[in-house]
Amino acid sequence: MAGTRRSPPEVSRDRPLPPRQDVVGARRAARSGGPEAQSPLPPLSRRALLAGAGVALVAAVTGCGRPAASTSPGPLRVGAIPDQDPEVLQRLHGTVADAMSRALDLEVEYTPVTDYAAAVSLFRTGDLDLVWFGGLTGVQARLQTPGAEPVAQRDIDRAFTSVFVVNADSGPAPSDDLTALAPLRFTYGSETSTSGRLMPAWFLREAGVDPQGFPGGPGFSGSHDATLALVASGSYQAGVLNAQVWRSRTAEGAVDPAVVRYAETPPYSDYHWLLGPRAAERTGVPGLRDRLLDFFTGLPADSPVLELFGAEAFVPVRASDHDRIEEIGRDLGLVS
Repeated sequence: MAGTRRSPPEVSRDRPLPPRQDVVGARRAARSGGPEAQSPLPPLSRRALLAGAGVALVAAVTGCGRPAASTSPGPLRVGAIPDQDPEVLQRLHGTVADAMSRALDLEVEYTPVTDYAAAVSLFRTGDLDLVWFGGLTGVQARLQTPGAEPVAQRDIDRAFTSVFVVNADSGPAPSDDLTALAPLRFTYGSETSTSGRLMPAWFLREAGVDPQGFPGGPGFSGSHDATLALVASGSYQAGVLNAQVWRSRTAEGAVDPAVVRYAETPPYSDYHWLLGPRAAERTGVPGLRDRLLDFFTGLPADSPVLELFGAEAFVPVRASDHDRIEEIGRDLGLVS
């Protein structure tokens, strides 16, 4: 069941390069409608019957004078980095939780988080079992959580890109020359976003632009949608965001005409699902990673999950697929 409470992060400026985020590039279009009405006497699932039998057994053992510990399985707790507007993420991951619950015969709960750093922290402490991370936050979470396993990523995540945008009234004409961005007021997305900060900063530096040297220091909007809004308003003359979010919002007609595409980065590996080391034991599902991989890679082409994620398929992913992200993160001081 999906949670609903979440407050968007505030915009910050001129901050150092601490380890904190990164993006889902999902489409805004989603299934409409609220939760289905529930009967006061819902049918029992096979899992509920087994859980009931377990409770009866525990009661019998305890009645014989022997202490017994509860072994009731818990729900699979799913989270995601807050890279887009909260309502978009709620529809996206609520749909994923529902589909996963039906496919695995398992209770699944989506829990919103406040920022990228919170997603990493809650995964590390075991409060979240399965999280949709960006490349950088996934590396951070995996290194901080021994035994964590990558599960799957979208087909588009194997060669993901970022888009630099400018305000049409104050920014330069579209070009591949990133040095023209140096004198502009510039905002990244979240501080630990792969597509909204890490890789753009790397490509800026490769082009000879100090990624921290923008007038007044760079801003950090907190999400890709917030970056678009800040550049549209003129608060910043330029910014950078997830290319998939840019294309999705453009197709929806949701991009303010004041914002224009300036340049696009070379590709890199980005988003992926990461499973916690205690998830299988806590949920009582042996081989949970393999079952999740089968679920994601087996989604049909017309699945609402694929539509919302802006992908044609999910594919397997390995930790080594993000070796470059880890290397660049260490180089920029975002991975320790």
